Amino acid sequence: MNTTKCGTGAFSVLMSSYKETEAWKEASAAEDRGFRPTKGNGGRRKAPFYKVMQGMPIAVDAFRYGTIPGVTAYFLTHAHSDHYTNLSANWRSGPIYCSEGTANLIVHMLCVDRQWVCPLPMDVPTLVPDTGGVCVTLIEANHCPGSCLFLFEGPQTVHAGDSAFRSPFVGATRTFRYLHCGDFRASPQHVLHPAIRGKHIDHVYLDTTYLDPKYCFPPQPQVISACAELARRIVRGETLHDSEDIAKARQNRTMDSWLVTSGKSPEKDTKPGKILVVVGTYSIGKERIVKAIARALQTKVYCDSRKAAILRCQADPELHDLLTKDPLEGGVHLVPLGVIASDRLKDYVERFKGHYIKAVGFRPTGWTFSAPTGSDMVPSVSTIIARTQGRTFTHAHLSPMRNSTAALQVYGVPYSEHSSFFELTCFALSLDWGRMIATVNVGSEKSRNKMGTWIERWEVERKKRAKGEMVQHRAQNYW
Repeated sequence: MNTTKCGTGAFSVLMSSYKETEAWKEASAAEDRGFRPTKGNGGRRKAPFYKVMQGMPIAVDAFRYGTIPGVTAYFLTHAHSDHYTNLSANWRSGPIYCSEGTANLIVHMLCVDRQWVCPLPMDVPTLVPDTGGVCVTLIEANHCPGSCLFLFEGPQTVHAGDSAFRSPFVGATRTFRYLHCGDFRASPQHVLHPAIRGKHIDHVYLDTTYLDPKYCFPPQPQVISACAELARRIVRGETLHDSEDIAKARQNRTMDSWLVTSGKSPEKDTKPGKILVVVGTYSIGKERIVKAIARALQTKVYCDSRKAAILRCQADPELHDLLTKDPLEGGVHLVPLGVIASDRLKDYVERFKGHYIKAVGFRPTGWTFSAPTGSDMVPSVSTIIARTQGRTFTHAHLSPMRNSTAALQVYGVPYSEHSSFFELTCFALSLDWGRMIATVNVGSEKSRNKMGTWIERWEVERKKRAKGEMVQHRAQNYW
């Protein structure tokens, strides 16, 4: 993967271009899906270099690799299965550091022995035992509940991990800073955080799920508000789209907007009655949309007992107060995301036949979004910022998906808890960093090179800006 450099000093690059290429080949081999543990390969999959912090005995989201050589501290960014793979009640490889919320979740869901789980406080530097003096600060990731970024600060003291490529800086006296983003939805608040603002970050381990210009979906807070407003209008039998709403939506669409509709426009609901709102969620995540809709409707939230137990692991008193065990008391129901936009949703709603006159489903996922035909897929960095910041998103942009009926309408919602390409761009331009390491979609050289090209373009654009200059933001929680 093409990567960026950190100036002309001794720490200008982790490895030569050749060694970097070889390290990625090594990492690709380690992630081979056909891997099977044998005596010949040591009985375990080797950890790729980007899972172990350079020169530190620290691994992040690396539980599928078992006991990693030299690692004394295992960190978990959040409790999604692709990050805690292979973590179970049998874990014995070392202490697991994470947020309080994530600690509660892995004990509840995975039965991890509490003796291994070490919850850490948010927003304050904490010395990590047995790491040679590394401190970590946990920062809210704006992803799912309990998720966090890790800012590691300390010396390089050890060659840990499985990679054959060693750091030349082990034993140096200087402090290194690594920001591990896990999964996150980048916002101005991350760059402005006291632990980050004004500091040079040597390595940023970046969530690159949507590092592609076709994924410039709308700001998270605007989408949440749009869902709540649409649900409120439908349930109260109000006009869904007034003339001003329609005009704004049409204007945005002609401006290469986030057109997410795939069916006819919703009709005015002239028959108010008891309407059920069903929201698709992951095992953990999407709770903000749920709470916003419940507040707008002034109703309780119902889900099955398994889901309720997971929600109660979270330190969210507001959400806990909204929960009910009575499906007829809850005007908002939570179901797995896969149930929405499938025949399973129809079957679910049938269980309450006679109690509701209509059901409305929301399917929030970033994959709902698709760029309009003809969009420029290789825009300049300045164009990305200007084009995206000129848009807004309201309930008028939401229309029923194909196969919706008068009795069962489903809305695809362009909502993700991962950073959009636009947000990654703003984050990269607003942060002082030396090297960015992609952690998602790194399985092929083609994909790595494509992402690397954008990282290089961010670096070029960032150098044109005054030191410490941020991309202008519209609010504290979004650019």
